[in-house]
Amino acid sequence: MTLVLPPRLTASAQSLRDAAHRRGLRSVQLRTFEVPAGMHADHLHAGPSFADVVAPLLGIAPLEAEPGWLTRLPRELTRREITLVAIGEAYELRRPAFIKSPNDKNIPAMIYTDGTRLPGPDAVDRRTPVLVSDIVDFAAEYRLHLLDGVVYAGSQYAEHGRLHLGPPSADALAFGTDILAGYGHTLPSAIVVDVGLTDGHWAVIEANAAWASGAHRADPDLALDVVLRAAGPTISVSARDRQFIRQPQRLQLVPRTSSV
Repeated sequence: MTLVLPPRLTASAQSLRDAAHRRGLRSVQLRTFEVPAGMHADHLHAGPSFADVVAPLLGIAPLEAEPGWLTRLPRELTRREITLVAIGEAYELRRPAFIKSPNDKNIPAMIYTDGTRLPGPDAVDRRTPVLVSDIVDFAAEYRLHLLDGVVYAGSQYAEHGRLHLGPPSADALAFGTDILAGYGHTLPSAIVVDVGLTDGHWAVIEANAAWASGAHRADPDLALDVVLRAAGPTISVSARDRQFIRQPQRLQLVPRTSSV
């Protein structure tokens, strides 16, 4: 089996690559987004833009949560209001909010003081979807790699919004197990879910594609198991996971006209 990687590797990606080599998998790091003629690969670990170009050409099926997954969770699991709207609607916001693209990085994930700070309608189609969330402070944030209904691996990655790497807490792992018990059927069999502690309560932060997520301090061998399932051969995708296959996305840009 072969794992295809993007031109630039994070430390986490290097760790997963090394884990793949230890178990006898090959890896190919492309210099660009162009797939050489005759190249074959079975799995992928890269960002969404790379995956959208490369995965269809190699017959790889990246799995991800549905864009509105967070919005369908009960408030007791998110501890904040979250909506999925077109960016044209988000332009009308006149309050601070945390705004991001659902499964991409086209709209930078950050706190916007109001909707006027978002990329403007002269550059982005007003129909482009974004997640709009109330702002909360997470005392600690953890990434959980989930596989077949089990919390397979995990790591702490932040504390009060700042990078802080460490092992997952027992409570974070237990909360992940509770999420799977109630809502595992709404997620692909291999996925990453970030959770955090806010005002003494556990909350779901977001779901991320395992093939595009850093493992932080999680066991790289276990994280690799999740990545391999999350982006493997299309012909091997189970019936339950077919609904979660990512469709290549493009940022909806407004056509520009030239003037003379």
